[in-house]
Amino acid sequence: MSRKETGALGEKLAQDFLKKKGYRILQTNYRCPRGEVDIIALHRNCLVFVEVRTKTSLNFGTPEESITYTKMQHLEKAACYYRQSHDNLPSSWQIDVIAIELDTDFRCKRLELIENALEE
Repeated sequence: MSRKETGALGEKLAQDFLKKKGYRILQTNYRCPRGEVDIIALHRNCLVFVEVRTKTSLNFGTPEESITYTKMQHLEKAACYYRQSHDNLPSSWQIDVIAIELDTDFRCKRLELIENALEE
């Protein structure tokens, strides 16, 4: 499975997980001049920007460890751009991370939602 296919599988798993948790998916793979956001959703009157990281091996660290400071800055800028360019959004918002580990058969071994990841 290619890296792109692994990422797409992770994003599908993340969307299914969020829907089961009551999130309403507004947009996926949002791109703007400031960056890209994997999933934008609403949950309990909060706008949630979700970065999905999927790994098949931990040789180079966990999925959440692969998110650099620069990537978080781009996420924040893309979130701000989205909020400025869309109307009728809740004032409350946050950036979450979903970390996914797949086993050798590409089945989900671990899926963890890290809320308010920008604050950490």
